[in-house]
Amino acid sequence: MIRDKSTTKPAKDAPKKGASKKDAAKKAAPAKAAKGAAIKAPAGRKGAIIAVASPSFRRERALIKRGVWPVAGCDEAGRGPLAGPVVAAAVILDPDRIPRGIDDSKRLTAEEREKLFDKICATAQVSVAVASRSRIDRDNILRASLWALKRAVVALPDAPRHVFVDGRDRLDTACDCEAVIGGDGIVLSIAAASIIAKVTRDRLMCALAQDCPGYGFEQHKGYAVPEHLDALDRLGPTVHHRSFFAPVAAARAKHMPWTVEPVRDLFAVTEVEVQVEASVEIDASAGL
Repeated sequence: MIRDKSTTKPAKDAPKKGASKKDAAKKAAPAKAAKGAAIKAPAGRKGAIIAVASPSFRRERALIKRGVWPVAGCDEAGRGPLAGPVVAAAVILDPDRIPRGIDDSKRLTAEEREKLFDKICATAQVSVAVASRSRIDRDNILRASLWALKRAVVALPDAPRHVFVDGRDRLDTACDCEAVIGGDGIVLSIAAASIIAKVTRDRLMCALAQDCPGYGFEQHKGYAVPEHLDALDRLGPTVHHRSFFAPVAAARAKHMPWTVEPVRDLFAVTEVEVQVEASVEIDASAGL
């Protein structure tokens, strides 16, 4: 009689006799997520975790192997707020002394950013440029940001031969410039620059809070949070607010209406007085 071995031999992954369900669950558990930040999945995928890789030095190292050095990364902080300047930073990391923990500044706590700020400044070449509120009002926020980024690159102690910049727009620099969308989460030099720019701007906004009490600059750093919008509505804008951002313009119209220029109606009908000089009749027979 031939017996079916599949009915007598236990399955390879089946728990052994006497083993607890807990041990079986551990054996079936998936491997640990890759190194990097972990964020929750979208609402439709409950319980799932998506691993987000940390920025790397891979692109910079590839350029070094080709003999291209120095390589800089640059980023800005403060394009979205209603008040304060835009701060841009450029960083050339030392390949032999890269501080651990560098990441996109948005993924770090304020305490982590402060510690990394000191470490980056102690081991790398760093420069900072600031575009003031008046420049933002004059040039618009995009042009002011690009101006500050270029100034930060030019201000580096050693002129870079290649620049990585966060975003879509390349800079008009003397060397090659490569725009990387989401670069602060991909390129380590850009991530380092994002930390320098963020910490520098946060410190500037805390200083402005001393001159403008009641707005909460030290808390929200000028962003359009409910507390800031409420202060704008109650107190009106300061000299540090960006004039052409909609909430600021509305607050100015409420508190300082005399500063708002009236809008001309292009379709209004107005009477225009036209003077016509009398024409001189010329006798054709005169032969003139």
